[in-house]
Amino acid sequence: MNELDQYIKRELHVKNYIRYTDDFIVVHHNREFLAQFITTIRVFLHVELGLKLHPNKVGIRKYRQGIDFLGYVALPRATVLRTKTKNRILRKIKERLLQLKEGKITEEKFMQTLNSYLGVLSHANSHKLRSEIMDYIWKNLNE
Repeated sequence: MNELDQYIKRELHVKNYIRYTDDFIVVHHNREFLAQFITTIRVFLHVELGLKLHPNKVGIRKYRQGIDFLGYVALPRATVLRTKTKNRILRKIKERLLQLKEGKITEEKFMQTLNSYLGVLSHANSHKLRSEIMDYIWKNLNE
């Protein structure tokens, strides 16, 4: 993907471009520029790298609607967890808690999982969600 980075930065001179592995975003004030950019990138990826953009994962949005990237949604005044990510975390914590109560995993393994998810939540405005998770765990461990 280095070729894509170099093309976008050096040939297209796009300043607001971020990529992590195969996900990337471009921020620009002109909707027509972005529409043309998508076409240009589709051609570059196909011709130069033999790749395609996922048809359901490309879109142009207004900044105030949020930028959905890497499991988070960056809004003008907050960063929140994507709903799908939040639901997956809650489901996995519940599964691990049940495994702990049934003796299938150790307390150490449970804490590793919990701390991993709390680390994900630390990058978002998620105080309320963290509190709900900790309350849920406390109540279920004390039944």
